[in-house]
Amino acid sequence: MADKNTYPGLSFAEVEERKARGETNEALEPMTRSFKQIYLENSLTLFNFINLIIASFVIYTGSYKNLLFLGVIVVNTTIGIYQELRAKKNIDELTLLNQAKATVIRNSQKYEIAQDEIVKNDLIEIKRGHQVMVDGIVLETRGIECDESQLTGEADAILKNTGDKVFSGSFVVSGTALIEATHVGKNSYTSKLTMEAKGSKKVYSELVHTMKRIIRVLTFGIIPIGAILFITSRFSNMDVNQAILGTAAAVIGMIPEGLILLTSVALAISVIRLTQRRVLVKTMGSIETLARVDILCLDKTGTLTSGELKVTDVTAVNGLTTEEFEVIIGHVSHDLNEDNATGLALMSNFKQKESDWETAHIIPFSSARKWSAVEYGHGESFVMGAPEYLFDSFSELETQAMAKATSNGLRVLAVAKTATSLSNQTLPNSLELIGFIYLEDEIRAEAPQTLAYFMKQDVEICIISGDHPQTVAQIARRAGVSEADQMIDMSKLPAETDYRELVKTHRIYGRVSPEQKRSLVEALQANGRTVGMTGDGVNDILALKKADCSIVMENGSDAAKGISNFVLLDSNFDSMVGVVLEGRKVVNNIQRVASLYLTKTVFSIILAVLFIFIAAPYPFQPIQLSPISSLTVGIPSFFLALRPNVAPIKGRFLKNVLEPALASGVSVVIYAMIILIIGQQFGWTYNETSTITVWMTGMVCYVALYYVSQPFNWKIGLMIATSISLFLALFIFGGKIFALDNLFQWHLAVVYIPLMISAIPLFYGLKRLSRKILKVK
Repeated sequence: MADKNTYPGLSFAEVEERKARGETNEALEPMTRSFKQIYLENSLTLFNFINLIIASFVIYTGSYKNLLFLGVIVVNTTIGIYQELRAKKNIDELTLLNQAKATVIRNSQKYEIAQDEIVKNDLIEIKRGHQVMVDGIVLETRGIECDESQLTGEADAILKNTGDKVFSGSFVVSGTALIEATHVGKNSYTSKLTMEAKGSKKVYSELVHTMKRIIRVLTFGIIPIGAILFITSRFSNMDVNQAILGTAAAVIGMIPEGLILLTSVALAISVIRLTQRRVLVKTMGSIETLARVDILCLDKTGTLTSGELKVTDVTAVNGLTTEEFEVIIGHVSHDLNEDNATGLALMSNFKQKESDWETAHIIPFSSARKWSAVEYGHGESFVMGAPEYLFDSFSELETQAMAKATSNGLRVLAVAKTATSLSNQTLPNSLELIGFIYLEDEIRAEAPQTLAYFMKQDVEICIISGDHPQTVAQIARRAGVSEADQMIDMSKLPAETDYRELVKTHRIYGRVSPEQKRSLVEALQANGRTVGMTGDGVNDILALKKADCSIVMENGSDAAKGISNFVLLDSNFDSMVGVVLEGRKVVNNIQRVASLYLTKTVFSIILAVLFIFIAAPYPFQPIQLSPISSLTVGIPSFFLALRPNVAPIKGRFLKNVLEPALASGVSVVIYAMIILIIGQQFGWTYNETSTITVWMTGMVCYVALYYVSQPFNWKIGLMIATSISLFLALFIFGGKIFALDNLFQWHLAVVYIPLMISAIPLFYGLKRLSRKILKVK
């Protein structure tokens, strides 16, 4: 837009001088954590600290084989760091490749550079859809308006004139401008706000939130329970080494360290898979959030449709010939020079002919006002936009023509002229209609099958668009959206409309303003829905920020991509199916195996509390928990976590996890108590009692493993059979290592064989009881 001779910009020497002075626009902090943060946050955890304390006590006893649990901790930490670093590498590479560029003028030439290459006093061109990267002052403008809601909280567009300031963190909602960078990097007045605006919004993850709750509860319980158990053991005249080993086993059993690892690894692997499919994931938690979405709000243009419009017809009225009307359209569209879909279609179809028409004033298109205008020096102004925003009424023939066009899915633009000068971005008075333009937007080839998939998966589809509701409904109908007749013209709604009631009965919304889009999302959320929002333009930003999960096409505006949770880098709407499926795999599989990890936590906590009051050694040693943790839980869980389980997510995560965990955990406690009583009655040694307790704990865990492995297949059967064989082999060949006695003694067999037979009915009986207690649906 700028005359490069009038504004030559900085010379290369001047740029280098400013770089040497540190007057550069520092690159945004990466969305991912640094290597140091990943290493420290995976290594210096509270649970690792507790394990090290336990290890120091075990070393004191001299029973070094009971330190085997440290190997699991090291492996868990290493795998967690490795997988998160892999995910970080994928995200950072894609983010760098797809970072918004800046167009600057240097040495009288235009250059496209990275954001961090901008220096103070650079001349930067900004336009609709751009997010402002630095603080600056407007040198030249074509009706630029900025949304500064990141700075002021007010979403109203602010008109910027020559000499006005623009701020980083704001985004351009209409027009173009040339600005001079006055403050860059940390010197920017709103640098912190810019970082917040550019980064991803906070995403609620029930998975992560539940894990944190579990950790928080266990943190307050592990240390005091362990301390009291040790003290009471000593008061019972128990040997100090045995008291330490029993307490260590109890505390180790309470820690579901593998579950935390599995959650982070599963999310990291999903991120890696999605980046390989050209989907940029901003946060791991957003994968789960999209998987839980039960209503998907789509912006029609650029999402449901290709966004590439083409002119199908024009109609001139009020005495103009078609040729004269097309000449006017050519002048107006080229003088507006807008790079949105409508502007590009008009400039491609109508050429600007040589004339003495000189532009006096321009009002660029805005999603809020739905029109644009050009004033010429010869005294005429032309306005082009949505018909109902320009005129209150039309003739019967005009109304019928527009209705027919919109019912066929066409977009209709009205063109009017007036002798009134343009001012203050307000609609001129005394408009005279001179014709209509009809445009067609083709549906994306993959859209119908993608929408059909979501509807089959009980995800409702809601179309929200600035177009005429009839046009939106027809496009929706062609794309296969059910309830396409439930449409409403949002421009005609009274101010006092109850949006919560509105969203219960309608799914197609036309003539929606940016503020109304946000209100619709808020209303759906208030009604208990988990809302996904797709969009690509500045008119979608308010709704994208408010939605639980936001998805933007790669060809969307910089500002929209900046606040989204996902960017579909191939602009393929069908990629959303892959994202949802990955999310469902993670949540369903973590939910599936989490109960295995919490089984150990449940029985360890209950047994620790019980043995505070029982004058007997704790039934496990730390070394004996290793085969239970690895063969019945750890190794099987990693196989199960990779299963293609893409069923819709049902119920609440914690309740679904606790139901089988309580059943299996309480089963272990019951068997431990039975074995303790029988052992005391028949004078069994501690090793005999603990051996049978370990065996029955394994059997209960295998019953739980069978339950969570549904639907069952031969691969799962082979895995469980192999695991049970290895578990049995430990008793036969690894008795000395794992402090286990000979399992094949008749006085032990007559006890554990009946208990094994009762394991399945006991587990399922307790599961039904826990379901009633937790009220799991």
